[in-house]
Amino acid sequence: MEQETRYRIPTLIIEIVLILIGLLFLVPFYFLISNSLKTFGEILSDAAALPNTIQWANYKSGWEAINFPSAFKNSLIITVVSNVLLVLLSSMTAYQMVRHNTKFNKALLALFVAAMVIPFQSIMLPLTDVTSRIGLSDSLVGLIIAYLGFGAPLSVFLFHGSMKSIPLEIEQAARVDGSGTYGVFFRIVYPMMRPMYVTIIILNTLWIWNDYLLPSLMLTSESLQTIPIATYMLFGQYTKQWDLALPALVLGIAPVIIFFLAMQKYIVSGIAAGAVKG
Repeated sequence: MEQETRYRIPTLIIEIVLILIGLLFLVPFYFLISNSLKTFGEILSDAAALPNTIQWANYKSGWEAINFPSAFKNSLIITVVSNVLLVLLSSMTAYQMVRHNTKFNKALLALFVAAMVIPFQSIMLPLTDVTSRIGLSDSLVGLIIAYLGFGAPLSVFLFHGSMKSIPLEIEQAARVDGSGTYGVFFRIVYPMMRPMYVTIIILNTLWIWNDYLLPSLMLTSESLQTIPIATYMLFGQYTKQWDLALPALVLGIAPVIIFFLAMQKYIVSGIAAGAVKG
């Protein structure tokens, strides 16, 4: 009984500390949501207080101010198409590199890794110049291609490391049964790589959905604005429309939070299954 008591007290203390840390991370969400339901005057007078009267009309005004349906559609198209192409092309590239470990592929992997450390700020101006010259500026297609270029290094690197753990004997058995290269990849490799696919999709979704800098450089038309760009338009040089911007921010982050919470269980189950398999 004494040993059990000594075990429970440290565990209880650790749990309390972890709960407090978790609540600390939720503080920004409290400020965001509570202030999104206040009038402009209440936000300026006391941002930490609860709203005196809940202003649901702020969300309607924020919805209209940023033209949320159009901005949401643009963000959704860019995020989904970029993710599909990134996971498909990066996984196939990594598979080719792992199964054909030539000097050329080793050098190519080194280039991918080196590209991960290049600061985006150093290539902003060349990027805008090149995209304008080839007619890809101010278009969703050009922005998606840019995301493929910036997202491929990390995706290929992660896929490359994960595919090394897949036994080659399984693929050889599938080839004996008559499967070709694409059949082996999509029927054997893809199901075994599903946890990594989900992880990369989540990482890329959080990055692409919330990205402001790259769309602001490549998109100029109002009809092509993503949610971060449309929200930024509420902040001018002399005025900041907090009563519209905060509801717009809530509307913008809600889809990606729901997506993350829905996909998180697949990561946990995938890690657990991998641990059992050893």
